[in-house]
Parts: sequence; structure tokens; C-alpha cells
Amino acid sequence: MSANDDGRAGAVGRYIGLGLALGRHVDGLVDAYYGPPGPAARAAQGQPVPPAALVAEARALLAALDAGGPLDDEAADGGDLAAAARRRWLRAQVVGLLTTARRLAGEPVGYVEEVETCYGVTPKLVPDDELAAAHRRLAEALPGTGPVADRLIAWREAHVVPPDRLPDAVASLAEELRAITDRLFGLPDGEQVDFELVTDKPWSGFNTYLGDLKSRVAVNTDLPVLSISLAHLVAHEAYPGHHTEHCRKEVGLVRRRRWWEESIFLVGTPQCLMAEGLADLGLETVLGRRPESAVAAHLHPLGIRYDADVVAAVSEAGEALGSVRGNAAWRLYVDGAPPDVVVDEVARWALLPRVRAAKAVEFLLHPTWRAYISCYIEGLPLCRRFVGGDPARFGRLISEQLVPADLVAA
Repeated sequence: MSANDDGRAGAVGRYIGLGLALGRHVDGLVDAYYGPPGPAARAAQGQPVPPAALVAEARALLAALDAGGPLDDEAADGGDLAAAARRRWLRAQVVGLLTTARRLAGEPVGYVEEVETCYGVTPKLVPDDELAAAHRRLAEALPGTGPVADRLIAWREAHVVPPDRLPDAVASLAEELRAITDRLFGLPDGEQVDFELVTDKPWSGFNTYLGDLKSRVAVNTDLPVLSISLAHLVAHEAYPGHHTEHCRKEVGLVRRRRWWEESIFLVGTPQCLMAEGLADLGLETVLGRRPESAVAAHLHPLGIRYDADVVAAVSEAGEALGSVRGNAAWRLYVDGAPPDVVVDEVARWALLPRVRAAKAVEFLLHPTWRAYISCYIEGLPLCRRFVGGDPARFGRLISEQLVPADLVAA
């Protein structure tokens, strides 16, 4: 697919057209597009393509991929093995888009099927016994006495970052994380991240990749931002997370190899699970499994509270509680539990104040994001096992086209 193509350059052109057409129906499905302007202009013309027609196109595209049809007319694909891996990646992406099209067309798609076909993993419930064991570990790690939920909530909320110091804290962390990321993996000349504070969003942070090696990262301040999660947020959204992955793939895959499918990032595909998993792994990849002392060196000079030793102990003891969000999605969409009940369950098991539990459930209730939580729950352990503490393997995640099955097999 070249910059002047007419949109019919093999499977890649059809894939981009399908994603852009689905984006007319689903706000936020096209997370980023920086490819040739022609496909975007055509997709924006006239009325949206009916969902049934998009289902048919997705099925036809899968058939063309399986039949060995051309991917495009100009890519430097690197040989038969690279072409086969590229075709496998495209196929997994199209399966996810087909699922979204089927839902739009009114076909019944259960929650488990949606996660499996969109993201390439199977969701599962984490037993209450595992969560209760995490509660007991947290009771030992937290200072003070009394109910563990009260102690954890009070400890967390004591780490609110004063709003006037938040920009400086973000900038300080980003500067060091960028330097280490550049040293370990290399960053292209001209890359840039701009941070902004926003409100009225269902997420805590969001990377919008603008193309040309530029990102805009939004930090949501609907709820007070906590110092204990700030470094993770910066690493996840920027260095070595989403921004770094986008930049390296724009240079390595789009500009050098002309794999134009990488110029579009689509929600509801395995691409997202890989991206969220590696982004969640980012902080420990560049600063080590226990980065707390390095983080404290940035926050303490700004007068921001950050109890490094306790943060380390609490993080280790409570990591299993991250799965509570996955359990909540299961309760909503498999068990059919009412949202208010699920908010109470999230507050109980994640040891959160109800306002933060409600914010977590708000994300799950959004139709675009309801299955997306699996990208975090399943993506992090999958990427962590694949990397195994080796930065070179993390470098593969931010540079290559991989699907979840590749990480399992490696």
C-alpha cells in the first residue's frame, strides 16, 4: 500500500479500510491512524457502511488471507518467514474486527467469545481465596492496626499528589524514563511526548499517538492522582510503553518496511493486548522489579509523599488484586450482576473507596471497553513470562509484530 494508492492494494489496504469503516460506528475504535490520507478520506464520505456489509467484508478478507492472496504491492517483507508471520498477525487482527462487526450487526456475541476472538486470550475468574490471601499479606505489610481495607484506603489517599506539583512530577519522571529507554532500546530522533491534564474520562491515562513520532498523553484528574501510581502511569503511556512502541514501529515497520497496517491502531484486536501488557511491564523493565527508591528520588524533592519501603511491600503483597477488575467484568457480562452490586464487590475485594470502585466499573460498562480489561489482566503476565527479565526480549515486543500465541509458544 503506497502513499498514493487507491485503497485496493491487497489485504493490507482492505484491512485499513475495514478498520476505518468500523470506526464510523464505534467511537474510539480507531485509536490512531497516521497512514496515507486517501483511505481516511474515503471512509469519512457519505453514510457509514452498514454493519452487515462490514461482517461480509471481514469474512471475505479472512478468506483472502487464508487463500494466500497478496498482502500489498510494495512492502519489503523480509522473506517467506516474515511474510508468514505478518499474514498471521493480520489474520488475528481481522478476526477481532469481525467480532466487532458482528456485534454491530446485532449478532449475539458472549463476553468470553468476545475476549477470545478480539484479544486472543481466555478470561477467567480468580478465586476469592486468592484475593483473601492477598488481603492477609497486605494486613502484614501496611502500617497501623485495624481493618485492612480502612488502613489501605487511608494509606493510599495520603499519597495524593498536590495538583500544582503534578506537572513537575510527571516531567521529572518522564525525563529519566526516557533517558533509560533510549539507552536500552534506542529512540528515534524527533520523538516527542506532550502531557496534559484532563477530566470526565473513564480511564486514568491515555496515549494518543499522532504519527510522525509524536504522542499526546492525557492524565485524568477526575479523582486525585496518587504518587504510588504516577511512575507506572508515565512508563505505561510514554517510556518505554505506548509512545515508545508506536515510535519504534513507525520507523522500523512503516517507514523502513512499508508495512502500512502498523499505521492504524484498532481497539478490539490482539494488538491492544500486546500493547497493554508490555506497557504495564515497562516500569519494571527499565527500573527493575522494585523501582521504588528511584521513584522516590523524583518525588521527594518536590515535597510529594512517597513511602518507598511501604510502597514496595504493599505492591508485592497486593499484586493479585489487579485481577478484581477482570472478575468484575465477568460478574457484569457472564453472571449478569447489577452494576451497583459489582461496585460493592470491587470496593470489597480491591480494598477501594466506593468512589474509586465506581470509576473502575464505569470503564467496564463502556461498550467499547467492556472486554478491554482482559488486555491488562492477561497481557501483563503473558508479557512478563515472555520477557523473563531480559530487556532484549522486551525490545522485541516494542519492535515486532507478535500475537499472544507467539508469546505462549516462545
